[in-house]
Amino acid sequence: MAAIIETRGLTKRYGAARGIDDVTFDVSEGEVFGFLGPNGAGKTTTIRVLMALLRADAGTAQIAGLDCWQQSVEIKRLVGYLPGELALDSNLTGGQILEYFGHLRGGVDQTYLKRLIDRLGLDPTRKFRQYSSGNKRKIGIVQAFMHRPRLLILDEPTNGLDPLNQQEFDRMVREVRDDGRTVLLSSHILTEVEQTCDRVAIIREGRLVRVGGVAELKDIKRHDVTITFAGTAPSDAFKALDGVDQVEALPDGRTLRLVVSGGLDGVIKAAAQHPIVTLTSQEPSLEDIFLRYYEGDGQTAGSQAAKEASKEASHVVH
Repeated sequence: MAAIIETRGLTKRYGAARGIDDVTFDVSEGEVFGFLGPNGAGKTTTIRVLMALLRADAGTAQIAGLDCWQQSVEIKRLVGYLPGELALDSNLTGGQILEYFGHLRGGVDQTYLKRLIDRLGLDPTRKFRQYSSGNKRKIGIVQAFMHRPRLLILDEPTNGLDPLNQQEFDRMVREVRDDGRTVLLSSHILTEVEQTCDRVAIIREGRLVRVGGVAELKDIKRHDVTITFAGTAPSDAFKALDGVDQVEALPDGRTLRLVVSGGLDGVIKAAAQHPIVTLTSQEPSLEDIFLRYYEGDGQTAGSQAAKEASKEASHVVH
């Protein structure tokens, strides 16, 4: 499959501050490509270079064979773009904003536009300043999708969305892929990328650390699991399980803390053989995962990236 996005040695610096360094990857036509990394890792900088909002200091970037800086106007006709932060007229209604973008693109299918609005549960009659952060995100998503672009470039698209809207967004992305079109989406949430993407590039401290199939994420995925049992904690039942890297018995004698790589199916099945009071599964921030996985590579995560590390996703079963 031909590449629709090609970057070679892409580099951007902000003075002495970190930007991106020697970023090279391809995105094939018709795939959903994830750009994964902690906040501050360089995802947005890369996307802004692709959209000609920043000029690279070195390297090249092309979309559909067009140079991202020299031919940015032609590229924007092919792309639906959702920036990480929306800066729109706060006095316009959501409907007026979408109408404005529709006119810029020479008109859009109004039936399809209404369907997108309905699917996301958006009220287009309210002014932009009255929207919650999640509803502002919906405006951004609709304007990116509504003209059925050949390529969608989405920067942290699900920030602020509730779980139901996140699921609807996932369905929209799959429909784009099924239609033979392409999606590049950035995220700091490992599970989001797993659910939606075919391949993924992982960026850390401005450098790509790997590019490959989404199945390859399993070897870096970690869960911290805490299980409290009604009786004595059965430590031996978990020590030999595949993927269980660590088993710690707490002083109360009824609680275990596990560090688990990959899926939790084996742990849950083993736990179900005993009376359980609570089971908590917490996915560490992506920065914590990277620190653990890449701790031997001689790199140290920047303090700013650590401060802005992704929010923990927790699931509790009582």
